[in-house]
Amino acid sequence: MPKVLVADKINEKGVEVLEGSAEVVNDPTITPEDLLKTIDQYEGIIVRSRTKVTREVIENAKNLKIIARAGVGVDNIDVEAATEHGILVVNAPQSTSITVAEHAMGLMLSLSRKIAIADASVKSGKWEKSKFMGMELRNKTLGVIGMGRIGSQVVKRSKAFEMDVIVYDPYITEETAKELGVEITTLDDLIQKADVMTIHVPLTPETKGLISKEQLAKMKDNAIILNCARGGIINEEDLYEALKERPELKAGLDVFENEPLEDSPLTTLDNVVLTPHIAASTKEAQRDAAIIVAKEVKQVISGETPSNVLNMPLVDSETFQALKPYFKLTEQLGKVLVQTSSQNISELNIVYSGEINGRSKEPLTRELLKAFLNPILSEPVNSVNAKSVAKQRGIKITEGETEDSGRYDATIKATAKYDNKETTIEGIVENNIPKIISIDGYDVNLILEGLMAMIKYVDVPGTIGTIGNVLGNHRINIGEMQVGRESAGGEAVMVLKVDQEITQEAITDLEGIEEIEVVKSIKL
Repeated sequence: MPKVLVADKINEKGVEVLEGSAEVVNDPTITPEDLLKTIDQYEGIIVRSRTKVTREVIENAKNLKIIARAGVGVDNIDVEAATEHGILVVNAPQSTSITVAEHAMGLMLSLSRKIAIADASVKSGKWEKSKFMGMELRNKTLGVIGMGRIGSQVVKRSKAFEMDVIVYDPYITEETAKELGVEITTLDDLIQKADVMTIHVPLTPETKGLISKEQLAKMKDNAIILNCARGGIINEEDLYEALKERPELKAGLDVFENEPLEDSPLTTLDNVVLTPHIAASTKEAQRDAAIIVAKEVKQVISGETPSNVLNMPLVDSETFQALKPYFKLTEQLGKVLVQTSSQNISELNIVYSGEINGRSKEPLTRELLKAFLNPILSEPVNSVNAKSVAKQRGIKITEGETEDSGRYDATIKATAKYDNKETTIEGIVENNIPKIISIDGYDVNLILEGLMAMIKYVDVPGTIGTIGNVLGNHRINIGEMQVGRESAGGEAVMVLKVDQEITQEAITDLEGIEEIEVVKSIKL
């Protein structure tokens, strides 16, 4: 019978799932030294956050098939080393969806009825009824930023309070919105209309500081803002100033840019409720996480495929070696495509050519999808669930091959279709470096790295100079420029590599130039 090590304390229900399928060694206090000595005995290991599954541990794990994290984050696991050794890494992202949604609702109620400060007042011996006039949630507008698992659960619960719901998620379809009974809107519109605004997106370069001084100034005076997602999405200094100047504005935070929270002026305010990153901390969530990962381990040791794999399931050695140079390219193509396409994407088409034809390219497709979907979802998309997540989002995936790879060993072309339009990015690997060779059919040649911009414009005299002047006025330095066009005076595309991030103000100024059609900022 295969052996499974439970290296941290998990709910007993998880252990029960494994009984009969594996010999379970429950050692929640195992030391790093003992783990290193004994790991070669096990086919599976379950951890929470205490145990560190390092590269050294993995290199000694001669029989290990799966590493399971009974929770969401995998910072304590060397995922790259596990992938190199063909070991699956799984987690339980769905285990906290309801728990976090309920915590968001709890913060919402605490702030709307001033429960926290009323409690403190009574406990201090006071009876200040008139001081704690509250606000009903019924008929109020809830604005949800991010409609992944958690955002959707918040919406379901808000309906019981008879709230109207508007959402900002560039990749939710109208069909999904209709099913949930919500209205899709822009971020700016949501901020201005919401009585309660709740954030459920990942922390990325795009979402860092998403809610800052400018956005806070647009909120209603008596509005509530909640963040149970990640610290840093709200600028905490700007939030403090807004809450101090506008006492009817309220905030509920479970996450902070620096944790634990120390010396924050937010703690001095009555119109804020702060909790110590506990939104996912319930007995039920811990139980569910244990059960979920135990089932994943049971599937793997039985020869089946689990659902929550965070690393790529390895193909046969020959295929893997042939595809290996192209993983970085597909990842970068996915990142570029999501940043250069508009919302409401209905289809992704991927065409392969050259030396990678004639073998399974499923891992490459999934790598591209993972990179494309992760920036827009609050839950991690992995190589196993990438296609099913795309389907849930209403995105059709098509794949194909062509013999013509031109003068290159191989090319990969990815097209996103949306609103009767499409964006196409084609790339190659040259000397192990991923490059773009065309955008929407216009030839370019750029290494995929750093800060970039794509600009579509009409190629008339002076336009390139005007673009340079606008960026110069915003103190943005151009490091490299590539221009592709079909004919003089026609449509052209420019790809820039820049030394500073292209700000929204710079984009607005560029879009104000008559000859410019599209401006997209890209971060890799």
